[in-house]
Amino acid sequence: MTHRLVLFSLLAAGGAQAQSSVGAPVDPQRAERCAVRLAVAFTGKSPDAALLGTADPQTQVSALLANTAFIERFSRFINAQFNSEPGATSQEDAAYHLTKYVLTNAKPWTELFVGPYKVDVAGGQVQVQDDPNGLGYFRSPPWLKRYAGNEENGIKLSTAYRILNNTTGVKLIPSVNAAGVDVSANGREAAGCRGCHYDGWFALDRIASVLTKKVMNGNTVTFEAPTAGPQELLDGQTISNDKELVEALVASSNFEFHTCRLAFKFLYGRNELSCEGPIFDRCVDAFRAEKTIQSALLAVAGDASFCR
Repeated sequence: MTHRLVLFSLLAAGGAQAQSSVGAPVDPQRAERCAVRLAVAFTGKSPDAALLGTADPQTQVSALLANTAFIERFSRFINAQFNSEPGATSQEDAAYHLTKYVLTNAKPWTELFVGPYKVDVAGGQVQVQDDPNGLGYFRSPPWLKRYAGNEENGIKLSTAYRILNNTTGVKLIPSVNAAGVDVSANGREAAGCRGCHYDGWFALDRIASVLTKKVMNGNTVTFEAPTAGPQELLDGQTISNDKELVEALVASSNFEFHTCRLAFKFLYGRNELSCEGPIFDRCVDAFRAEKTIQSALLAVAGDASFCR
């Protein structure tokens, strides 16, 4: 996919290289301000004596990325970004648990979405478990049940949206509570609804058709295999199941874009600005080369502009 989720691209070719402060005359006040900013951004805490005593605190970003306080803070940040509210139980917040695992073990960021794991309760505790049939946290039973939705034919529109949102950042506004809206499959084909459900690369109904279907047996939720067959999705790719769907999404430029947008939001509390295009480009390049979310964060926080 080559489309963008925004009306303009911040990924302009070229741009000035990162301006390192290494080798510049030491300014104790600037160094202290930089240490405070980095420590609060990454760990939510004041800097320790070692960071305060560093002439150029930005040389310590890699150490901050290995700090357990950062891992906890970033895992909570991702969970808040990927869910509209906290889960009713800890195991429903599968993104939090698997993010923590991925960061702790320095795994590629794609492992959060396509890795051979599941998050579930084992031995009375929520654990990340190896699972050869796993798909990041997307096949974790508590997560599947949380986002199974209530569509009358068991079509998992909510699951489809969460997969799209978590991997690419796409945001859609539901209208299920609007007066007079027909939420059946036929109603979703109406002019006001089909733009999100049947047209475009993120068409929810067509994407949900390759996912398993929700089945209610009394109060028990189970899932059965999809029956629609392979679908042409995501601007022309033939996709048969959830694994092929997620693999295609994380291979897209939208996934790289969303990852660096998450890096900016974590560090700055906002999306990137147009004037920060060169930094954003470097973030994408670093992430593409090294595959870890840490590389994206380092590209942003390691730029001299972060401590100005």
